[in-house]
Amino acid sequence: MSDTVPRPGADLSLPSEAEAVQARYARRVPNDPRYSVFNPAALWAWQERQRATLALLARHGWRDLSQCRMLEVGSGTGDNLLDWLRWGAHPAHLSGIELLPERHDHARQRLPLGVTLMHGDACVMLEARARDPDALRFDVIVQATVFSSLLDDAVQHRLAQAIWAMLKPGGAVLWYDFTVDNPRNPDVQGVLLARVRALFPQANFHVQRLTLAPPLARVLAQLHPALYGFFNWPWLRTHRLAWLAKAHQ
Repeated sequence: MSDTVPRPGADLSLPSEAEAVQARYARRVPNDPRYSVFNPAALWAWQERQRATLALLARHGWRDLSQCRMLEVGSGTGDNLLDWLRWGAHPAHLSGIELLPERHDHARQRLPLGVTLMHGDACVMLEARARDPDALRFDVIVQATVFSSLLDDAVQHRLAQAIWAMLKPGGAVLWYDFTVDNPRNPDVQGVLLARVRALFPQANFHVQRLTLAPPLARVLAQLHPALYGFFNWPWLRTHRLAWLAKAHQ
């Protein structure tokens, strides 16, 4: 496994980038308390995203999720899938793909057996399914901070194409990712809106800024948790929540 960070735009094979992603995650602090829901800043950000996601789903006609077929690319330990279950999605209609085996195993322990969890490279798996005209397509495909962990432009493009191919006509990508680089973390890079539009050129976009800059949010939450809401101004938000809709055919 290589610890080398690929140069953006380099012509690398997907397995090499997948190995690099695994190495980047291996360098992260396990169970980082900054991201625990017992940290007020993380809790406020999580609840803000939940409210915004539900409002976005309702806006686009998904007030009843029981028939919605959703796939999460980079499903991690299952937090987002658990949210969808609480919101009324049927376990048999939920799927997740996770590259890291320990995160996949954790999700499998937490989620009902009816939820389909796949371990492996999402791009390879989705490309293979897209070649099968009878393969199940999805109403919504979720990605949350996956593309910011891919430092190779060609791999980002390939994954975006595979995701788009697996969407039903009338479906959508539910995107949540940050837009600015973190100078303290070279293992991630912000994804600008122009880049998202280039990755999904056929999509109809609904975009909003979300999430108070985490370093600022942590300082404010230590003073008083309510300061997160008071200072959560649009120009201080570092992430975007987007609905990338595929036209009906």
